[in-house]
Amino acid sequence: MFQEFFRFGTYKRIQGRIARQATFYAFAIIVGLGAWQLSKTMGLYASDNPNWSISQQNIVKYFIPLGVLAVGLWASFRAVQMPTFADFLISVEGEMNKVSWPSRTELFRASLVVILVIFFLAGLLFGYDLLLRWLMDRIDDLITTVFG
Repeated sequence: MFQEFFRFGTYKRIQGRIARQATFYAFAIIVGLGAWQLSKTMGLYASDNPNWSISQQNIVKYFIPLGVLAVGLWASFRAVQMPTFADFLISVEGEMNKVSWPSRTELFRASLVVILVIFFLAGLLFGYDLLLRWLMDRIDDLITTVFG
């Protein structure tokens, strides 16, 4: 597995291209956000050290996160090229191609049914809650008058 990170070729380059690209972009966004947060954190750390020169502060603030970003992007690219993970993504794309997607009107109707059922169940639970609260108040009143 460790050797896969140092290869330069691609595994089954044509197959599963969309799934691999989407996975790589998701990994890249995660790595990019992590590097950005690291840059902010390292900037605060560098500004807390007044003995450092501006160039040292910039190295800590910008170049370390850029290095992390470069390594993370390379690792993301290599991860989607690993044979086991790439085969998984190829099979995912194959299965997604078999899915029959609903038309726009079917999607609208199904979404409307789901939303209406959610509102109905929320109202039903609200009614049950009111009923149980009223019942518990009556039981509490009964207990306080008997034992009170």
